[in-house]
Amino acid sequence: MSKKPKQNYAWSGRFTNKMNEQAFEFSKSIDIDKKLAVFDIEGSLAHLKSLLKAGIISKEEEKSLRNELENIKGKIRDNSFQFDEFEEDVHMAIESVLRKKFSFGGKIHTGRSRNDQVALDERLYLKDATQKIITEIQKLNRNLLKRAEEHKTTIMPGYTHLQRAQPVLLAHHLLAYINMFNRDIQRFEDAKDRINISPLGSAALAGTPFNLDRHEVAKILDFSGITLNSIDSVSDRDYVIEFISNCSITMMHLSRLAEEFVLWSSHEFSFIEISDEFASGSSIMPQKKNPDMAELVRGKVGRVYGNLINILTIMKALPLSYNRDMQEDKTPLFDSFDTLTACIRISSMMLANCVFNKEKLLEATKRGFCNATEIADYLAEKGIPFRKAHEICGKIVAYCVSKNVTLEELSMEKYQEFSEKFEKNIFSRLNPSSSIQLKKTKGSTSFKEVLNQINYWKRKFRKADEPPRKP
Repeated sequence: MSKKPKQNYAWSGRFTNKMNEQAFEFSKSIDIDKKLAVFDIEGSLAHLKSLLKAGIISKEEEKSLRNELENIKGKIRDNSFQFDEFEEDVHMAIESVLRKKFSFGGKIHTGRSRNDQVALDERLYLKDATQKIITEIQKLNRNLLKRAEEHKTTIMPGYTHLQRAQPVLLAHHLLAYINMFNRDIQRFEDAKDRINISPLGSAALAGTPFNLDRHEVAKILDFSGITLNSIDSVSDRDYVIEFISNCSITMMHLSRLAEEFVLWSSHEFSFIEISDEFASGSSIMPQKKNPDMAELVRGKVGRVYGNLINILTIMKALPLSYNRDMQEDKTPLFDSFDTLTACIRISSMMLANCVFNKEKLLEATKRGFCNATEIADYLAEKGIPFRKAHEICGKIVAYCVSKNVTLEELSMEKYQEFSEKFEKNIFSRLNPSSSIQLKKTKGSTSFKEVLNQINYWKRKFRKADEPPRKP
């Protein structure tokens, strides 16, 4: 026989009958929002100081409540705290312990509502989660830089439209991802400013008549300031939306990297060998080595995208201020953090342990006319307008395709049939290494510029590792 839920103390005075058991089960969130427990206690500890300063609780009451909250926090951290399954949410689960132990335990809720309490908890959670994600992305970028430095002279075909385009350095290709993920770090860093504001003291929606020092509480919790409008304080979930949006963009970047692992590890490419530790086999085909970890990263992007649509849909038509719909924000929030963190870590480990096939990478530049643009540039340097040079080069490629020969295999006489501007030095331009060396623009794939990029990121990472200067 199932147990009946206990009378809920949060609103029992107004109601004659207990809530229907199924309605209670349907509405409770303790199984999900208990992840906020430590942050809820941090908020309550700060709130206690505000209550003491306002004369709402005595020093003895403050000390007793503080000690018990610290005791609960310790138990939560070592997983020995038993959450009461009949409590509606994490806030009530913690508060009920105080009410049961002390006659004055209920005073802790003076001047606040679960509306501003949960907004505070989520912001505290997101401050922590955002920094953890930034740290994980930084680790991934350091792995990318390490692999780039190992392959600063390894030549490969660069691609557009998944067609071989021009020779580039493998390091240059990997450095592109560092730039990509660094933008993700910047987005998360930027979002910190909007997360790092305390809503506590807004109460249900209208503020509170108690003289609580919101600025002091914000300072205790290491917030940069307070929210300016009590209605917006409890109805805002932009910080959750923005966080999941940032997670979605980073997941998209991870998916692009994962896709290249999938392609490059195939026999058709054979550019990389994924470590056995990050691959799987087939239950029926004994020869198979599947890039399952990369495929899972690629697949989990849809999960985080779904979380973003989830939270946007929850919030899209809610009237001000708080609505119970907003309780549903935690599942997409927690899942986005957990999914992204796991995907960054597995991608970083997979990258660190794969082997790049230098010979295959170089060989691929010698097929598919990767050096064709060099011919057009060569003619442009000779004074032929680039569009005309492009046309001449296109005709040369078409001829080579019809004769099943490469650009290197054409004779000098044949080149001069297409343009008298060709001289013997055209052949030195067709070498992949020469093609790379000739690039002059900043940020290009030339050996010099790639080395400059590597050194730039090394300096940037060293600076990030330096301890902050004391004021």
